[in-house]
Amino acid sequence: KVKYYKGEKYSFYALINSPDAMLEQAWTGTNEVGFSIMNTASYNLKDDDVPSSMMDREGELMYKALGVCKNLKDFEYFLDTLSRPMGVEGNFGVIDAEGGAAYYEVNNHKWNKLDVNDPEVAPNGYFIVTNFSYTGREDEGMGYIRNCNTTYNVENYVLKEGGKVDPQWIFENISRSFYHSLLEVDLRKDQGLASGWFIDQDFVPRRSSSASMVFQGVKPGEDVSKTVMWTILGYPPLGVAVPMVVANGENIPSFMVKSESSENAQMCDMVLELKKNVFPVKRGNGNKYFRFNYLYNKEGTGYSQQLKEVENYVFDKFDRDLSPKKLDTLYDEYFGKIEKAYESMK
Repeated sequence: KVKYYKGEKYSFYALINSPDAMLEQAWTGTNEVGFSIMNTASYNLKDDDVPSSMMDREGELMYKALGVCKNLKDFEYFLDTLSRPMGVEGNFGVIDAEGGAAYYEVNNHKWNKLDVNDPEVAPNGYFIVTNFSYTGREDEGMGYIRNCNTTYNVENYVLKEGGKVDPQWIFENISRSFYHSLLEVDLRKDQGLASGWFIDQDFVPRRSSSASMVFQGVKPGEDVSKTVMWTILGYPPLGVAVPMVVANGENIPSFMVKSESSENAQMCDMVLELKKNVFPVKRGNGNKYFRFNYLYNKEGTGYSQQLKEVENYVFDKFDRDLSPKKLDTLYDEYFGKIEKAYESMK
């Protein structure tokens, strides 16, 4: 679910774990001055014997950073002044409202910056990170195949076709991609699977994927309050993107915050209900298999295919300059379509 916080200096939106609403943790977020942050776990950076009980504090770090940081320079000062050991082993992706964009590979005692504006680091203007650090121990870590999957999709679209990357493209072609670089198969293009089942291994979306976020920043000189946090709650192939504009403050759509009936947002619970059908086998190794043809099929009746029409609606209607009142009206219209779609598929 999503929550609005009033930080030490700045207010911010954050994605939070449902049971942890009382904890000061953020698992991605953006604040009122356009500073946005996310992280991926790294598995090749830790170089000490700090016990596991002191680790996994990435959510605490991002929560604190969202409350005090305006730009990359602030974040670097923030990292320098944190007490050691920091309790993290991760790659933190940051953008600000001044054109800054960088990944910070951080362990308990030090950090390295990969500046996406540096042509030596990102010669094509983008940088892709999964679950290993480029400055960490070579060939250790995780996410190498998923990194190759994403690189393939981006290179073919951006470099070969000259395509424009926007939030809608990222969700559709990265968050919901079923291209596998090692197997050289793209399930969405080859839907002729005899049984309709496939193994859930090394695709970008995984059974464990709990959300997908895209931060749409502003250019230098633009109104920072136009920063948008596009959010899919739940398993991304079964979710729909919802835009939250920093200018809207505490006014988060009711279906994205804690619902009355569970710890999750209503949006997330609807996704989880469908997910049970996609990952129905619980015994043995059954949870490693999924019904791909329930997501995409030749008949065009897959859950993801039906939800695409709903998501297209909001991308067509949304404008960062909408007034709070018009944005509320759009949320109402959008959720009406979302709820109807999930109910018809259930």
